[in-house]
Amino acid sequence: MKEGIDFYFNENGFMVFTEAYHLKRGYCCKNKCRHCPWGFGKEKVKDAPDKKQ
Repeated sequence: MKEGIDFYFNENGFMVFTEAYHLKRGYCCKNKCRHCPWGFGKEKVKDAPDKKQ
């Protein structure tokens, strides 16, 4: 793993994995990671209802 490519340290000193790292790993760990490329834990946007007139 390379700092700046696979991870970085946030303002609180925690290691944060990047999207690139997650993609290399190849699966979602379901921990609601900040850079999850699979969107796990992200709020889902509902589609706007069709306007029929």
